[in-house]
Amino acid sequence: MTASNNVPEPFGREPRDVGPIAGGNLRASDADREQVANLLGTAFAEGRLTHEEYDERLEQAMSARTFDDLVPITSDLVPVTPPTLPQPQPQAQSNFTIDQSHPAEERDTMIAIFGGASRKGKWRIRKSSTAIAVFGGVELDLRDAVFEAPVVEIIGFWCFGGMDVLVPEGVEVRDQTAGVFGGTDITRLGDPVPGAPVIVLKGMSLFGGVSVKGPKKRR
Repeated sequence: MTASNNVPEPFGREPRDVGPIAGGNLRASDADREQVANLLGTAFAEGRLTHEEYDERLEQAMSARTFDDLVPITSDLVPVTPPTLPQPQPQAQSNFTIDQSHPAEERDTMIAIFGGASRKGKWRIRKSSTAIAVFGGVELDLRDAVFEAPVVEIIGFWCFGGMDVLVPEGVEVRDQTAGVFGGTDITRLGDPVPGAPVIVLKGMSLFGGVSVKGPKKRR
């Protein structure tokens, strides 16, 4: 295929890193290929791709058969900046607990395939976790959880499924996910409290989504 000299209109939301878990052998549709083409057009218009790179990647996108073929075409366009650890400050009165005395070395893994996985009550959320939902759901209630690090990272892949996260008041949530016919919705979060944990979300939603909610506002 020969790429046209007419650059597609920018998609309106710049492409982002999808993390180490993305794609799949799910067949891509014409609409999926067109969405990636729009992302490439945005990157080319902003100078992230040369004309030759744009033509080459556009040809790859138009001939892609699966999501595994589509994802690498845009995964390097916008590098993800590693989370910056907050400076130590006096911890304000809050409902969260940070305990770094004996953190777990291995990653916590939660998998929900045609089913569910949940973490509730007084549990320890590790520095790094993986959450995968395929035709299922993952529920994380962090309101009474103990954070093993000031910054915790949750990397996920949600395909025809999703993840619901309840967070305590005062925490900061950084959304670094990407969505194809899916997305991340963050609501009811107030201003971060100095010294509060930072939750970094990474990964990809394919016909799925992530919902993050803070505590309900008191009247």
